Amino acid sequence: MELIALDVHKKYSLLRVEGEDRKLIREQRIEHRRGAIRNSLSMYTRGSPVAVETTGNWYWVVRDVEEAGLTPQLVHAGKAKLFMGLSNKTDKLDVKGLIVLQRNGTLPTVWIPPEDLRDKRELPRTRMALTGQRTQLKNRIHATLAKYGIMIEEVSAESP
Repeated sequence: MELIALDVHKKYSLLRVEGEDRKLIREQRIEHRRGAIRNSLSMYTRGSPVAVETTGNWYWVVRDVEEAGLTPQLVHAGKAKLFMGLSNKTDKLDVKGLIVLQRNGTLPTVWIPPEDLRDKRELPRTRMALTGQRTQLKNRIHATLAKYGIMIEEVSAESP
């Protein structure tokens, strides 16, 4: 079984694979294209753990790892950095550090909800964010108008 780590960025990921004997099997930059991570991982032992740092785009990365037959481990990035104790932070040091934490059994992971639950959570989360932005815009407009003594009366959605 291999130990695998992915340092995920917006447009690419850095993959590092080590054997049980701690020898480097592969280190590669993977440009993000549909199925690229899945294809790069499909040659490794089914069930091998893959450390993936939490980023804004982890959903599809975890899905690709699962589709490759491997076990994703979503890493708490802040805690992992503390555990690694690195003063310099580079992609290569990150993936090496994640594998060391995997090997030591100290990788700080977070729960990965099943894919259908991830999808169900995303819609209300997006709605809440957009509602918050709408409220901020309304408040900004009202504050600007109030500076000039212009008061706008709120119109209820139920009014004719």
